[in-house]
Amino acid sequence: MKAPYPDKYRPFPPVALENRAWPNRSIDKAPVWLSTDLRDGNQALFEPLDPERKLRLFQLLLDIGFKEIEVAFPAASRAEFDFTRALIEGGRVPADVTLSVLTQSREHIIRRTMESLAGARRAIVHLYVSTAPVFRRVVFGLSRSEVAAMAVRGARLIREIARDMPDTDFRFEFTPENFSGTELPFARDVCQAVMEEWGASESNKVIINLPSTVELSTPNVYADQIEWMAANLAHRDAAIISVHTHNDRGCAVAAAELAMLAGAQRVEGCLFGNGERTGNADIVTLALNLYTQGVDPGLDFSAVNRVAREAEELTSLPVHPRHPYCGDLVFTAFSGSHQDAIKKGLAAQAPGAPWRTPYLPLDPADLGRTYDSIIRVNSQSGKGGVAYLMETAHGLILPRRLQIEFSGMVQQAADASGGEIDAARLWTLFSENYLEAAQPLEYRGHRLFERGDAQGIALTLRVSGRTVVLEGLGNGPIAAVVTALNLPLTLHAYEERAMGQGAQAEASAFVEVSLAAGAAAAFGVGVHENIATASIRAVVSAANRALAKAAPEDGRRLLAAALQRAQAVAV
Repeated sequence: MKAPYPDKYRPFPPVALENRAWPNRSIDKAPVWLSTDLRDGNQALFEPLDPERKLRLFQLLLDIGFKEIEVAFPAASRAEFDFTRALIEGGRVPADVTLSVLTQSREHIIRRTMESLAGARRAIVHLYVSTAPVFRRVVFGLSRSEVAAMAVRGARLIREIARDMPDTDFRFEFTPENFSGTELPFARDVCQAVMEEWGASESNKVIINLPSTVELSTPNVYADQIEWMAANLAHRDAAIISVHTHNDRGCAVAAAELAMLAGAQRVEGCLFGNGERTGNADIVTLALNLYTQGVDPGLDFSAVNRVAREAEELTSLPVHPRHPYCGDLVFTAFSGSHQDAIKKGLAAQAPGAPWRTPYLPLDPADLGRTYDSIIRVNSQSGKGGVAYLMETAHGLILPRRLQIEFSGMVQQAADASGGEIDAARLWTLFSENYLEAAQPLEYRGHRLFERGDAQGIALTLRVSGRTVVLEGLGNGPIAAVVTALNLPLTLHAYEERAMGQGAQAEASAFVEVSLAAGAAAAFGVGVHENIATASIRAVVSAANRALAKAAPEDGRRLLAAALQRAQAVAV
């Protein structure tokens, strides 16, 4: 990118704010939320919502818990006007929900806007006038005093018409559009003039909305602007300070949060940051940021997947897979070290204890998300991720050394495929290597018996095309199997675990053995409803894998000698 010519872009000037207080504050309660999805969000869509989709989106916003919803710019089109009327005449607005409508400060637009609200129980009339120098000069060709007079005229007309509509509980909102690019003293003066025209008082508060209509500065400068207005606005107790941030610099959420520290009591925005250009503040992210700090956001995102899917369907705008909290991949770890930390963190997380799990800023279950997709396996993954999926998807808790061994197989498969190894493919790999290793010894059945103080077994195998029965004695089933096989096996470890709950739950058994011939140790695994059967299968699996790891000539020699010494009986 070439350097700009001199003075094309200039740093945004700081605010002369002495003893700023906002950096030392914390947010301890949620703001009043206003959804602009049906107005600002709708006008930013490739294809604006039709009436049916608008009604569905309105209901979704109600389900989430919004109490203030900006539903239309009624004078903009017949569709906008008719939608406002449909909500009111159709009795679709709950008693505790306030509709908001937007209007410019032009007489015919104001009259049409007020007409749309006839019969409403509660309504906010939102008047805006752009106050920034570039708009005064380029768009209006008006002086400061003329712009201020335009705002006051509009406020007066709204008040006069509202006086003739006694059945509606009106509240008034004023926005100096492009506030963040307006001289602060002028923005204050216009806001004060409008508040006076509306008779603002502590019992009749006026909403003063201070937007970053275009995001022009770092969030801290915007916070300074909000704090300056809050400190210098006459009759501050008669105003509700509201903010409406845009995302041109990618900082809308941060700007809104710092604005709350600076005194904002109300936040306007859209689900998932929809809105013109780069979007508005993302209310989902803002609300859940509060939630992670122990602050009740007053909005319900306990089924965030449903909210995301419905918003996608209605707006035709996808929710990015890395979108905070609600993207399909935000609770997913592919990295081996991350997976290991998450697995350990989830295991250590006690029910009811403060949430302290590595890499997960909040419990996915609080958002209605399952743990199924937290850890996914590809070539970047390690033993922790493989073990987690085997446990959560298949109920198989792998011993640590087996985790290491099997994760190497998984990584080879992922490298070969170049893609993700899902839970089904993971089980197939595991079965092929540990449960279905039928060569050279193929388990066909067994019969246990007692002989004095010893445990006996008659083990039926298929070996080299023959079915044979091998007998052995030991101090238990596993020792009896080792004796029956007559291989020089050394048993290093044995573990058994249930794979579920209840009488029908399967059991898993793991054995680690090595051959006297010096081959590397090998794991065997058995799975069966009967733990003894699972253990016997595990020993046979381990013997097969140990023979496979031995040199080919050693494996053949050991197997032949074992069968000869065992005096196998053909069946």
